[in-house]
Amino acid sequence: MVGQFEQMLSAIVVCFVMLGMGASLKVSDFTRAVRQPQGLVIGLACQYGIMPLLGFTLVKVLDLSDAVAIGTLIIACMPGGTTSNMFTYFARGNLALSVLMTVNSTVCGVVAIPLLLSIYAGALNLTIPKQNIVLALVIMMVPVGIGMLIRKRSVRAGELTERAGSLLGIFFILFLIGSWVPRNWQFLLETNSTIYVAAIALGLVGIFLGYWAARLLRMNQIDARTVGIETGLQNGPLAFSIIAFTFTGPEMQSYMAVPALYSFFIVIIASAVTMFFRATHKNVQPSDGLTVG
Repeated sequence: MVGQFEQMLSAIVVCFVMLGMGASLKVSDFTRAVRQPQGLVIGLACQYGIMPLLGFTLVKVLDLSDAVAIGTLIIACMPGGTTSNMFTYFARGNLALSVLMTVNSTVCGVVAIPLLLSIYAGALNLTIPKQNIVLALVIMMVPVGIGMLIRKRSVRAGELTERAGSLLGIFFILFLIGSWVPRNWQFLLETNSTIYVAAIALGLVGIFLGYWAARLLRMNQIDARTVGIETGLQNGPLAFSIIAFTFTGPEMQSYMAVPALYSFFIVIIASAVTMFFRATHKNVQPSDGLTVG
């Protein structure tokens, strides 16, 4: 179970993460995105095309229970997380594209997430209360706007807010795993191995499919690795907040199972992928330079 303290902490942390996300943006970022939209369009298609379909496929193939299936769909339909920006930077990807993709998927998620959850949950005969999800997503847009105002008034304050938001997001994931796993240890020992398969495959396969989808659409290697990382790394804290805000009762641990394990394993997976990209960076040709689109 996720206690009231974790629920309250989750809401606070997500607000600060979104604040940091907004503080990373300038109005010129959006005008540039409009002028060169290819990367963002491909990224958005991967984020809300590949990941929800992958989550749905895992639920069907692995025959997950209803509560676990709902948790899987929710994490699969989340926008990109701010940790993807950090891993993109270390993987020598296109950081500007990564940040814009994160914000783009978050803003579009207000409409896309409830719609996709309705479609995929309906196909599985599952019920997910959409009203609470829509409300939570709309509320999360407020800190993004405030963060942009902070950066507009002071670039230095914006940079500090951005850094603090990213670090807080990582800390929260580690904290929630550290507190949730021990209290649900028996559940994790007794649970079917398919839950672990779902949690690992969602991130690993998501990165792989995102990368190769971008390459097939003629994106250069730098941008393709950015799309891959952005596709596979979901906003875990937002998923925790939505689940805590939407569901109650003894099955809470089942709803949280895949999102919690995904958040744990994705750090390991993303680290391995980052090291691979860094090791192969010298093989990138000059024509594969840092371009958005």
